[in-house]
Amino acid sequence: MTAQLIDGKLIAQQVRDDVAAEVARRVAIGKPKPGLATVLVGDRVDSATYVAAKQKACHELGMVSYHYPLPAEISQDELEKVIRALNADELVNGILVQLPLPSHLNEERVLQLISIEKDVDGFSPLNIGRLAQKGREPLFVPCTPYGCIYLLEQAGIKIEGANAVVLGRSNIVGMPAALLLIGKNATVTVCHSRTKDLPAVVRQADILIAAIGRPEMVRGDWIKPGAAVIDVGINGIPLLNSDGSPVLSEKTGKPRQKLVGDVNFAEAQAVAGYITPVPGGVGPMTIAMLMKNTLRAAQIQQD
Repeated sequence: MTAQLIDGKLIAQQVRDDVAAEVARRVAIGKPKPGLATVLVGDRVDSATYVAAKQKACHELGMVSYHYPLPAEISQDELEKVIRALNADELVNGILVQLPLPSHLNEERVLQLISIEKDVDGFSPLNIGRLAQKGREPLFVPCTPYGCIYLLEQAGIKIEGANAVVLGRSNIVGMPAALLLIGKNATVTVCHSRTKDLPAVVRQADILIAAIGRPEMVRGDWIKPGAAVIDVGINGIPLLNSDGSPVLSEKTGKPRQKLVGDVNFAEAQAVAGYITPVPGGVGPMTIAMLMKNTLRAAQIQQD
């Protein structure tokens, strides 16, 4: 068996095209362009890269990007003042505070302060609480888990009644993904570092969402034949020559890296029914779903 690839790039582009078309339609009838405010505290290179990609997506889809770079040493009070101002700004439909924040800041207080109608990251305790309660719908779902479920649905994979395993229990991916799967009537097991006989548990999964942050941890013999595998992990590992020595960059002379997921792709592809590649699987979906959430925020606030 060779698993069918779930093309995250293609599906994300379809989402983006739909969002751009709806933004253009709204602007044509006199509605303001949706606006997304990104708040970046400090100068972490990875965080700045993520924020830049979100700003670029806004511009490409006809939205307005408002960026607030703040010093790493900003006080809690000053940061909260910025959030309150954005809550009150009618031009800002969505507020995204790039995580993680510096250790002296209270992340929970910052997330609680964001207006639920502008919480396009879906991390507000109110939105997560609604996600966890039967019969209640969050205004926004966290973007990466939202993208995982969307990929499953677009691939035609039946979630209702499936045995689903979520590997990882982070607030950003694992736990929201588990709640979404429960909401779709899957039977869900959440695994973590204390799970006994992890390979045997994973082997029961019709659907596996791997978000553990350990490169190629899930091996092919962990996978149930025909299962759908959604690999959220993105890890850098050394690129090796055939003799096992590191491949060096011609420019810097430093060892080169390649990106891999939390699943050993080559092994899993030979067993699974469906699988997402890394890169090109879940990654493109995260920003696409953020754009979808930002459009939804504008609709909630303006219609």
